[in-house]
Amino acid sequence: MTIRYWGITDVGAVRSQNQDSYYLQPAGDGLVTALVCDGMGGARAGNVASSLAVETASAHLESLTAQSLAAAPGEALTQSASMANDAIFCKAALEPECLGMGTTMVSAVAFPDGRITVLNIGDSRAYRIGAEGIEKVTRDHSVVEDLVHRGEITPEEARLHPQKNLITRCLGSESEARTDLYELQLGSGEFLLLCSDGLSNVLTDQELLYEVIHGGEPETCCQRMLDIALSRGAPDNVTAVLIQLV
Repeated sequence: MTIRYWGITDVGAVRSQNQDSYYLQPAGDGLVTALVCDGMGGARAGNVASSLAVETASAHLESLTAQSLAAAPGEALTQSASMANDAIFCKAALEPECLGMGTTMVSAVAFPDGRITVLNIGDSRAYRIGAEGIEKVTRDHSVVEDLVHRGEITPEEARLHPQKNLITRCLGSESEARTDLYELQLGSGEFLLLCSDGLSNVLTDQELLYEVIHGGEPETCCQRMLDIALSRGAPDNVTAVLIQLV
């Protein structure tokens, strides 16, 4: 089997600057690596944080051979996130205008046999999508996700909660990154979607499922999802990466 992949990012309809960044590249031997980051911390610093995270993490991933990446994908993703965290944390300490900056990250290594390793920190998400439905792979590191996990609010209530944008972990806020890893298996024809909250806050899971599976060709899916977000006012930057096993 082989992997097909597409990505898109957009400033949205309200923000003056795109503080999202993404990376999507083949890594040899049929592997594909992907990163989505959503920066925060002021007009300039959020962009700096997400760009620096993608630049640092992708450089580490590119420094690995396909064989070493395949042998330990979780270690590769964890190390790349740790290096990005160090870069952001140090820059924020040295440059006053970058004080307090940080970024989310969701990243993945995809194998042509359908194995996927995913890392996340913050509230950028990974979804597994197929004909049988949609599954949120990652757990947000956010105030409302903790409320949902404790049973204090429902997932539907979380979408409208006034604190839905407050995250509890990000790259750059602490000296060490606290990331989570996930392993999953895609079947032929199934998809992995990585996205910033600028997409997942505007489209419901069922709408994401519909666009990926029934909305049209996979090649235009990212653009279709972006167009829907823009039609609804896109209050935040929007980034989506779509990976398909065929």
